[in-house]
Amino acid sequence: MWRTVFEPGTLKAISRMQGKTVATTEVKTAGAAAKIILTADRNRLTADGKDLSFVTATIVDAKGILVPDAADFIQFKLKGDASIVGVDNGLQTSMEKFKADKQKAFNGLCLAVIQVTEKKGAVTVTATAKGLAAGTVQIEVY
Repeated sequence: MWRTVFEPGTLKAISRMQGKTVATTEVKTAGAAAKIILTADRNRLTADGKDLSFVTATIVDAKGILVPDAADFIQFKLKGDASIVGVDNGLQTSMEKFKADKQKAFNGLCLAVIQVTEKKGAVTVTATAKGLAAGTVQIEVY
């Protein structure tokens, strides 16, 4: 453990093995929360009424850096033939419902599980939160 005075900026860790760099990781100080970025684990789903996509909402600052202490309530909405079958944020002590269309972010992240119907087409997932630019992602159902 090293005790240092906090200064905003970039912390870079370089791992070396026998003199060669084998891994590099950077952590940058985030600014104020500005927008939501949505990322689907799968952007193409089968129209079988069972297929799922796990959509992660990430709260970032104006430069796209994850805001690790963001705890905004994220509201998920769908356009197309699909439903939200669950939400989560990874916080084990959270008492929020899993069967909902909104979730409070934990460490700047939360998740919506999207289930498609048997109808082909496009599904658009939108996430909104007070004071943040909305995020969207599109899922193709074939």
